Amino acid sequence: MRILAGTGGAAHSDTAVRQAAYLAQKTNSQLTILTVVHAEVDRPQARAILTRATAITAPYQIVPQTQISLGPVAPEIVKAAKTGQYHLVVLGERPGHGLIKRLIGPTAERVIAQMPCPVLIARKEASPLARILLCEGGREPSLLERLQDRLAPLLQVAEELTVLHVMSQIAAAPGVASWELHADATELMARHTREGELLTHDTAVLQYLPLHLQTKVRHGLVVDEVVAEARDGGYNLVVIGAHQGSGWERYLLDDLAHQIVTKIETSVLVI
Repeated sequence: MRILAGTGGAAHSDTAVRQAAYLAQKTNSQLTILTVVHAEVDRPQARAILTRATAITAPYQIVPQTQISLGPVAPEIVKAAKTGQYHLVVLGERPGHGLIKRLIGPTAERVIAQMPCPVLIARKEASPLARILLCEGGREPSLLERLQDRLAPLLQVAEELTVLHVMSQIAAAPGVASWELHADATELMARHTREGELLTHDTAVLQYLPLHLQTKVRHGLVVDEVVAEARDGGYNLVVIGAHQGSGWERYLLDDLAHQIVTKIETSVLVI
């Protein structure tokens, strides 16, 4: 697996570098640390940032490659991820507040809008990612299949995976029986509903892995229930799927993934 970590030298970037280094160590992956500056005159500053970032990775006993790009930060990260054929981009998140955060977004959110590969937004300190919450949305292929196909090494280092599906009356398909809007995962699976079949499928996909798997259903508004489960469940990582948009269109739409990313405090992986 090839991992690209972006850094601007700030504390939130250090968090991303540590998380990327941890993952590179545990999955035997290649790590590249990228910093972006606006002009050639800033190259000495970029070298200093990369020297510091490389030192941060030392405890993880890896030797990262480094790269300097010139130009706007988010487009250069996307370009580097595409040209380098990376499997994962790891970024930190600069704290933001309210409407300003939603409209302009930090670099991480702008990269997600045009992501060429999964993006992990690292929050807090480097984590073993032992407990993962995967928020299944019912699309095909399933989010779990996409995770397994694109980032299988992450599943190899996890100890516990919870597959969550939110049953929302607002989003319920025509013909969904009223009892389904109050049923738990076990009942949905036993009665072979659409959501139950999805959870059963995900269980079968992971049966070969030495991790503890559980399925869970919550009822309510999707964003609220995902945020609540992420807050109360003690997870190290939340995995969500997202539609890719273009430019500012993504931020103007009422995008559930965007809302989840901005509201949860746990590290989040967007696929």
